[in-house]
Amino acid sequence: MIGTSTYLRVVRASAWYDLMVTIGFATPWTFAAILAGLETISSLFGITARFPVFEPAHMLMANLLGSIVTVWAILRLRDTQVRYGRYDAAGRFLFATWQLYALLHGAHPIVWSFLVVEVAFGIAQVLPIDGVRCRGNGARASVAG
Repeated sequence: MIGTSTYLRVVRASAWYDLMVTIGFATPWTFAAILAGLETISSLFGITARFPVFEPAHMLMANLLGSIVTVWAILRLRDTQVRYGRYDAAGRFLFATWQLYALLHGAHPIVWSFLVVEVAFGIAQVLPIDGVRCRGNGARASVAG
């Protein structure tokens, strides 16, 4: 069990992580820069795999992901709540499932680093919170951004 204030710090940390990692996915121009950066990081680590060429439909999906995750992160930063942490954990486990699926089907190995973070934040956000019941008073605990 963790305390409510510690839990809310985890929710905020996960929101900051999401914002930093995905805001660049929100536009085609910033996503192209992110992709180039990932290629550079891959080269530095000796990873020979390359990312595929992104067609307009792929770019659209990346931009939609970046847009909605950015908005979700800002919401959790401005109005941090236990409830949002629980929803975020569910989303992270879904993301992790599809990341693992992609990896098992040949996705770029750098996805492993994102998978590890998704699972770690997901686990941290499903931990029981001291004094908070599923529908009890503490379930609405929040902290102003």
